[in-house]
Amino acid sequence: MTPDRVVELLRQDSVRAISRRYLVSNGFDGALTCIGIVVGAFLTGVTDGLTVVKIGLGAAVGLTTSGVWSVWEIERAEKLAELERIEEAMLTDLRGTVVERDKTAARAINSVASGLGPLISIVVPLLPFLAVGSLFSMFTATALSVALGTAILFVFGSYMGSISGQRWYVAGVRMALAGVAVAAVNLLFGG
Repeated sequence: MTPDRVVELLRQDSVRAISRRYLVSNGFDGALTCIGIVVGAFLTGVTDGLTVVKIGLGAAVGLTTSGVWSVWEIERAEKLAELERIEEAMLTDLRGTVVERDKTAARAINSVASGLGPLISIVVPLLPFLAVGSLFSMFTATALSVALGTAILFVFGSYMGSISGQRWYVAGVRMALAGVAVAAVNLLFGG
């Protein structure tokens, strides 16, 4: 699949909409997971930033793999069913055709988007922990990490709000509140 073909497929509303949903949904899960991990690490007395990064990367690997693999399988079933419906309507076999190749390529694009969501939304908030001891204390790194995770949630919400004609900043705040809620619940019950 050429880069031009990928761009062409991303111009299709159906491919773009499905990829967007998976990216944001799994990114939402990743950001909330990361916030839970970093607050939990702080509350349990972890003193080494690199330990938090390693734990977070373990979560990133798990959620990214889950995102890619599950969507690959889900979209495989959905695309095969779509192809079968088209074949029945056209009374022809579409194996090896552009239609089949496009459905496979769309599945790959959806899977990558699904995996990118949690990868980005976990790795970015972990970055302050790389500077624990040199620039930041564990408390400061934790606060920055929660802020970054919440900011990512705000961006996801703003983006979804803007494409749906809502007030982007209201949609952003609504989604960001989930990050604040996860941090607060962890502080309330974990401390």
